[in-house]
Amino acid sequence: MSPAPHPATTGARYPDLSGAAVLVTGAGSGIGAEIALYFAAQGARVAGLDINAQALERMRAAARAATGHEVATRVVDLRDIAALRAAIADLEGRLGPFRALINNAGDDARQPLDQVTPESWDDRFATNARHQFFAAQAVAPRMAAAGGGAIVNLGSISWMFGAAGLIAYTTAKAAIMGMTKSMARELGPAGIRVNSIAPGMIWTDKQRAGAMAEDPAKFERYLERQCVKEHLEASDVARLALWLASAESRRCAGQTYIVDGGVV
Repeated sequence: MSPAPHPATTGARYPDLSGAAVLVTGAGSGIGAEIALYFAAQGARVAGLDINAQALERMRAAARAATGHEVATRVVDLRDIAALRAAIADLEGRLGPFRALINNAGDDARQPLDQVTPESWDDRFATNARHQFFAAQAVAPRMAAAGGGAIVNLGSISWMFGAAGLIAYTTAKAAIMGMTKSMARELGPAGIRVNSIAPGMIWTDKQRAGAMAEDPAKFERYLERQCVKEHLEASDVARLALWLASAESRRCAGQTYIVDGGVV
């Protein structure tokens, strides 16, 4: 018996994404890997950036097996802006101008307020916010010259209810909404739509492992806060990213779309 097809290959189709060059940051695992796979299933020419080479290779293999398409990858520490710019230029040379950028990469490592240092604060911003701006700055000129496109920034609902234990992360993610609005205003005349997605607690392998090690009931308690009583999955974010990158959302700009099952 043949294995069941991946949901990415059987869902909604966006013809304008077929053949489009798409860049996904943090593409090695979790939400980013699922987004890369979903775009590959649309026939997009996907490029993925991540700091973890092994994770990127696993994602590439999964995308190849599920969709039959290859994903171009580069290993890069997004905190190094010069390296980020070089990676984007290299991938543009291979794939052409990006018509969509999905600024996904981030890290929600916990750190109590009394343990935050100036150095760790700056690192959390470099990890969760700064690279989103500079990736957009790098792709925007060629995206505009090619006729426009879409930038999707990944935020979080964590700041909306004041999540404890990760104040630098929540502050950085709150900044994504403001950055998205200003970026949309500046890039809109060039035909570039900018929006953001604020996910809730997504049931990824990383989150599942952390919950099992620290607090096995964490996800069940979170589920009680949702209107929709089903765990949030990375595919829920990927589906919205497809729509925001497609011309189907052609009049949407400067908005933050919440995917949290109704928590906030």
